[in-house]
Amino acid sequence: MATEKKDTYLLHIETATKTCSVALSLNGELINIREISEDNYSHSENLTNFIAELVKESGINLKKLSGVSVSSGPGSYTGLRIGVSTAKGLCYALKIPIIAIDSLTALTELVKGEKSILAAIDARRMEIFSLISNGQGNVLKPINADVVDENAYKEFEPFIVVGDSNKKLQELWANRENITFANVLPSARGQIKPAWRKFKEEAFEDVAYFEPFYLKDFKTNNK
Repeated sequence: MATEKKDTYLLHIETATKTCSVALSLNGELINIREISEDNYSHSENLTNFIAELVKESGINLKKLSGVSVSSGPGSYTGLRIGVSTAKGLCYALKIPIIAIDSLTALTELVKGEKSILAAIDARRMEIFSLISNGQGNVLKPINADVVDENAYKEFEPFIVVGDSNKKLQELWANRENITFANVLPSARGQIKPAWRKFKEEAFEDVAYFEPFYLKDFKTNNK
């Protein structure tokens, strides 16, 4: 097990969807965050600026970082590549570990309660990347790429839906009464607790060989 430091700063990078989000935590607690969600996938322009702003405003320098967590997917091929390459560059330069947090687990961390949670990321047409957990975060249905229809996931009702597929799913499930849609998008905030746990367990990835978990093959006409 890793020895806890008095001041353990972790940087968290979320770029699996249209949201570009960067958070900074101290000993497992959020201290600052920058994020934006835009249709044009402006991650390459915003990500490094967000990191620089976050570190400066928080009164620390990059050398104080103990590790970097990054969304490992599933999600946008382009977004994941940008996030992971940035995280790897920082970890290599600073000689600190990289921590992988899947995008759907991070989404689930943002909502806890009595109902089950469907974390859903849009995968084009009628397909979504999905993870279903109970209110305490225990997995009921593992991560998968699913084609959904009017009756999808009925066995898990009642549940809350979070993620960037809400508009599509609200139209599809308009006549179902046991589904709640929460306006919750992917955020680096959701990585903080699982990344802190992994840091203490030294559950790190190999900086040189780590690659995102795409789940689906990349297609040139699909971001």
